[in-house]
Amino acid sequence: MNELLDPVLLQTDFPDLQLHASGKVRDVYQLDNERLLFVATDRISAFDYVLATGIPQKGRVLTQISLFWFDFLADIVPNHLITADMARYPQSLQKYAEQLRGRSMIVQRAEMFPVECVVRGYISGSAWKEYKATGKVCGIQLPSGLRESEAFPEPIFTPSTKATSGHDENISFGQMCEIVGTETASTLRELTLRVYKKAADYARQRGIIIADTKFEFGRTAHGITLADEVLTPDSSRFWPADKYEPGRSQESYDKQYVRDYLEEIRWNKQPPAPALPAEVAQRTSQKYLDAYLQITGRKLDV
Repeated sequence: MNELLDPVLLQTDFPDLQLHASGKVRDVYQLDNERLLFVATDRISAFDYVLATGIPQKGRVLTQISLFWFDFLADIVPNHLITADMARYPQSLQKYAEQLRGRSMIVQRAEMFPVECVVRGYISGSAWKEYKATGKVCGIQLPSGLRESEAFPEPIFTPSTKATSGHDENISFGQMCEIVGTETASTLRELTLRVYKKAADYARQRGIIIADTKFEFGRTAHGITLADEVLTPDSSRFWPADKYEPGRSQESYDKQYVRDYLEEIRWNKQPPAPALPAEVAQRTSQKYLDAYLQITGRKLDV
């Protein structure tokens, strides 16, 4: 069967498990006091709303690409992964193997820091808008004359708050220090920049520019720990390096087809969110699959 035509998983249904949290894409279940079960669905959000149509294989891409990066970055920072091997899951989860395989992971529960650790290597999106208006990004003064999508002289750290709904709010590093403490903020900034540099250097060799991304960290018995999703097309801007040209917006390996369609139909960006035509969902799915193949060098393990 063509994997793009496979049915999507929009909702998880594990009646004997305790739901810990449900986000736009992931559902998190509590297994015990130390372990959580992360399940990435095929839900997709745009303009802060979850759409009525899912993207085939999206949840598997998000999970599998995060697993790749957890392994790749393990020499820099510990991560919260315990296992994503279905054979090592508790017996109580085996009856859900069909739903869980490839799109789930069991992770160590962490005390999460209430900030998003955002790093930007290129000026794009909200940073570009702010720079045009003020010459700064999150309070950081930048050289004049930067063009849209141009690389910064050095990657910059631009933290944000975590919003339970709507957009995260950019904050200054000083504000982050007030929230988590100066020492912790400095450590998180250093880790974020080190992780980004290693990943961005690798991705560039694979033909992808990681323009920006966000990380989440928590604290476990191992100390500061990398958690949640890592360097996926949902949490990052991936640009094809062979088509990169500063001075304009870039093509990307993400849900741009979805955004473009919603703009074309002039959706007012208020609920209810519309459904997507099959062609838009399939083209978006292919973008996610392409990103996985480009980064890892292998086809998605479904």
